[in-house]
Amino acid sequence: MGELKDLLRADLTTAMKARDELRTATLRMLLTAVKNEEVAGKAARELDDAEVVAVLAREAKKRREAADAFADANRPDRAERERAEGEVIAEYLPTQLTDDELRDLVAAAVTETGASVRPLWDR
Repeated sequence: MGELKDLLRADLTTAMKARDELRTATLRMLLTAVKNEEVAGKAARELDDAEVVAVLAREAKKRREAADAFADANRPDRAERERAEGEVIAEYLPTQLTDDELRDLVAAAVTETGASVRPLWDR
């Protein structure tokens, strides 16, 4: 349990040794968010990889929203920093399916199950 968390820790050590300030700060923030999630609630627990991914996705969303807010407030330097942190976080998230890949998967599932697909407006 916790392979992704172990990877984050190992990459933090590597970033610190390389004196990569952006990556070090971002990974520290991610590990703090994971730790906060672990101790939230009635009893402390260790998160599995799926739960860690959920925390990372939440943090990535925060970075996108903050970048937009800073850009709207005419703070391009801060917006760029938030985007850069988001790029670091994205390295640890699973790749998202494209619209075409998702459409192909749905079509295959419909074909495999023999289901019929009707538009919502025909129901």
